[in-house]
Amino acid sequence: MPFLPVSREDMNERGIEQLDFICVTGDAYIDHPTFGIAIISRMIEAAGFTVGIIAQPLSDADFKALGKPKFCFMVTGGNIDSMVSNYTVALKKRNDDAYSPGGKGGRRPDRAVIVYCKALKRLFPDTEIEIGGLEASLRRFAHYDYWSDSVMPSILVDSGADFLMYGMGEVTLSEMLNRFKQGQRLSDMHDLRGICYLTKPENTPLGAVQCDSLEIVRENKKAYAKACRKQYDEQDEVYGRTVVQRHGNMMLVQNPPQRSVTQEEFDYAYELPYMRAYHPMYEKDGGVPAIQEIEFSITHSRGCFGFCNFCSIALHQGRRIQTRSEDSVYNEAVMLSEKPNFKGYIHDVGGPTANFRHPSCEKQEKFGLCKGRKCLAPVPCKNIDPDHSEYICLLRRLRSIKGVKKVFIRSGIRFDYMLLEKNSTFLDELVEYHVSGQLKVAPEHASNKVLDLMGKPHIEVYEEFEKKFYASTKKCSKEQYLVPYLMSSHPGCTLAEAIELAVFEKRHNIQPEQVQDFYPTPGTISTAMFYTGLDPYTMEPVFVPRTSEEKAMQRALLQYYDPKNRSLVEEALTMAKRRDLIGYGKDCLITPDRKKSESLTKGVNNGKKSISAKKEKKKTVIFHNRGNS
Repeated sequence: MPFLPVSREDMNERGIEQLDFICVTGDAYIDHPTFGIAIISRMIEAAGFTVGIIAQPLSDADFKALGKPKFCFMVTGGNIDSMVSNYTVALKKRNDDAYSPGGKGGRRPDRAVIVYCKALKRLFPDTEIEIGGLEASLRRFAHYDYWSDSVMPSILVDSGADFLMYGMGEVTLSEMLNRFKQGQRLSDMHDLRGICYLTKPENTPLGAVQCDSLEIVRENKKAYAKACRKQYDEQDEVYGRTVVQRHGNMMLVQNPPQRSVTQEEFDYAYELPYMRAYHPMYEKDGGVPAIQEIEFSITHSRGCFGFCNFCSIALHQGRRIQTRSEDSVYNEAVMLSEKPNFKGYIHDVGGPTANFRHPSCEKQEKFGLCKGRKCLAPVPCKNIDPDHSEYICLLRRLRSIKGVKKVFIRSGIRFDYMLLEKNSTFLDELVEYHVSGQLKVAPEHASNKVLDLMGKPHIEVYEEFEKKFYASTKKCSKEQYLVPYLMSSHPGCTLAEAIELAVFEKRHNIQPEQVQDFYPTPGTISTAMFYTGLDPYTMEPVFVPRTSEEKAMQRALLQYYDPKNRSLVEEALTMAKRRDLIGYGKDCLITPDRKKSESLTKGVNNGKKSISAKKEKKKTVIFHNRGNS
């Protein structure tokens, strides 16, 4: 199958006078199921509609290139929030963008969904607009915006869009398409699950959970924290209720979450006729870098019951694990192995958490996932059912494919879940067959106080895993290493906790090449902590590192061994009254500054000489006075 139309010429070749739907995206056009817009557009096509793609429009001519759609525009900021794509956590403009031609930044506007929708409303005022994807999904309520340091309204307000599809959209899209076939418009579909819309207050659905209004949460941080908890507590397809939040003279309505895809639906979405490549129009720019990691990677699951507080997956994909069938994944691997540029390596067989391919417990199917609780942290739930057997069978089948030299696992691995299984089969096979010399894991921190606020297991669990990992590598006579992801400046982390993490690194011989500062992205629990200084689940105060100076010190402590960080590390240790860590002991982070010590010693010696000379002079004067008397 060819790429979907991106120009009038493409439409003419297909004999299309007017497209039914036009998808607008902040990414370059890559027709691969890793991209939500690729799945959405191919599903629209498979349902018998015509659909075109406008990728990274910059001018009115770009927006008008495909004309006016019969039904609606569908707009997404792309696979990544446009503000995260465009700015570092230090709010510096990025020059690169892996999802743009040539990897160059500047093709994706700030707040892409809002910019695109405003342009479309101006150019096509009578055409409805549906928004979705990560940027829209996580900004569906009034939310703290790190880049403006303010609470912004639902993206529906600022964009002027008619309809917001949150979360993973396949089921909702299928229902929408059926309704379009019946002659309905988006304004007729306010009863669909998995959507948000604005309405007049008198039309507010009865029995909804009400969050304090935009105006209140802007002024009252306690109200913001409580609203955050309510929004998370209703994100379950079994018991989740309608949630409403007033925005001025309009009411934002979030209908209950859409049901998860069945395995058959998941397989169907990933087996559509994707080109699995970027559009040829980007060849002149050197292609699109994002394809390099995903071209030979396979998604086997979605959802994550790990539920880390700094992660957006619970609010977007959900906590319930959904999986593709073993045959579907196997067939995709065979297809990849037959591509002419396949070198024998499948880069990943994963998802948000690679080793989640099984429900966390039996109860969730009937009762949903526990409200306000986590399956794994701070300690595993007694009902959890750890099981890697299906994933092990899948990986064994993939390893057996002719032409496949290695199947890597590069998605996140939950080592705490892995340790709960009584046998070590998965760990042993992971080490022997699926690690490329280094296994990336995410303990994130070493302070249990901070880990509790992150929603992560305590550091003792990581230490247990570390021992078992290296025992397993020794058993199979391999030299492989753990590469821990660590985070600085998360809410709750003072200099004392940052120092605790640095000492942990020293004891475990960890020297991270990169350190991630906490990034307050829209919609997460940790971002609510950052903004309010409160834990939404306890309403207890939380310390928040805010100044650039303190963040720099925390980041430097995590790379204490780098000579360029020495002065900041010493400043931090002095400020925290931990100069005991400056020396030559096994836990000391830095040694005394020799030049500084020599300078001080020299100064002290010079001072002593000066004082002695003054005393001598004084004695002489006294002596002479006595002599003259």
